[in-house]
Amino acid sequence: MSFRFHGVAATAAMRWLSVLVLALPFAAIATPISFDEAQRRALEHAPQLDARRAQIESARQESHRAGALPDPMLTVGLTNLPVTGADAFDTRADEMTMKTVGVRQELPARAKREAQRTLAQRRIDEAQAAVDSTQQAIRRATALAWIDAWAARHELMALQSLREQAALAARLAHARVAAGTQSAADALAADAEALEIDNHIAAAQTAERRAAAELQRWIGTGEFETTMDAPDFTKLPYTQAQLLSQLDRLPALQPIAAQVETAAAQVDAARAERKPDWSVAAAYGQRSGGRSDMVSVEFGIGLPLFTTDRQDRGVAAREADYQAALATREDLRREQAAQVQSDFAQWEGLQRQVALHEEHLLPLAHDRSAAALAAYRAGGALQPWLDAMRDELNAHLGHAEHLAELGRAWAALAFLLPAETQP
Repeated sequence: MSFRFHGVAATAAMRWLSVLVLALPFAAIATPISFDEAQRRALEHAPQLDARRAQIESARQESHRAGALPDPMLTVGLTNLPVTGADAFDTRADEMTMKTVGVRQELPARAKREAQRTLAQRRIDEAQAAVDSTQQAIRRATALAWIDAWAARHELMALQSLREQAALAARLAHARVAAGTQSAADALAADAEALEIDNHIAAAQTAERRAAAELQRWIGTGEFETTMDAPDFTKLPYTQAQLLSQLDRLPALQPIAAQVETAAAQVDAARAERKPDWSVAAAYGQRSGGRSDMVSVEFGIGLPLFTTDRQDRGVAAREADYQAALATREDLRREQAAQVQSDFAQWEGLQRQVALHEEHLLPLAHDRSAAALAAYRAGGALQPWLDAMRDELNAHLGHAEHLAELGRAWAALAFLLPAETQP
């Protein structure tokens, strides 16, 4: 029996040592990073933002040629060449036969060109909206990753404190078994409690590493460790009413709002198709046999005679696209409004839960386990301490979960508006 007890104790010690060994390499090479620094690095090293900015540049380059005149066309030919009779294919037989060279320029209607310029500008606005939306999404994702790592680290520190208390109880149990004043079952129960805490410590370390790996996606390569100075999760940079009054500036709505303006510009471009285009051409004709050369000038105008089946159809199609964009935006506005109200309700509820833990449940659980451990050290029974320790462990685990949820709820709301609107 004595050999078995010492084997269990040694196993517990080895498991605790393995937890510490697993933590050391990560802690040794990890670089502390604050919440604000993580945000700054994420915006500096985000490939998504580079891609969106390249799209803006693409739209700007396209805008420079929007509404420009088409390239002129060079024409060469042979006119009035006989093809029948004795003079067939003789370029000198008829005095009207001549070789021509000329240029033709198409002149689209001014309304069309203006509509093209406006549409190009809307494309730029749409690309800019994508940049702003992506930037907010990156800040939010970085915040969530940092908060997850911070919450796991916070939980880990609380569990390590409980582990010290469990180790003390296990040592007392071992001493009493050696003195013959306590059964080995109690010592095994104390060791099992310590092992249970070790298991939660290992889970917290895994959660911290996973969150750190997600954080690396946003801030670049390297090992990072969050500082313990977290933002105040009980304060937001704006109220619920302010958010609801600026729904179109939310990341989910910025792109669709720009798309509505683009759809409106496309309607104007379709209506401009009803305007006729012009063309002008000039040619120089050379005749053989010493005859006079000739110059010709030609003007042309488009004849949109069948607008009902052509241009009007295009206008109707673009107007339908515009109505679809409006309906999509309205649906998304309602969805976002409901989401904001839901997120605020969750954030406020989690504040109350976290405050309840910090002000009442955790102190009570700690005092109870401390009193039970003191009674055990004075010669009392082990079971009251085991019960108190399990309750305190559950209280810490519940608090860690609520604290992480509060941070996520805060991040879901804190980064909905562009940074310049935040204090």
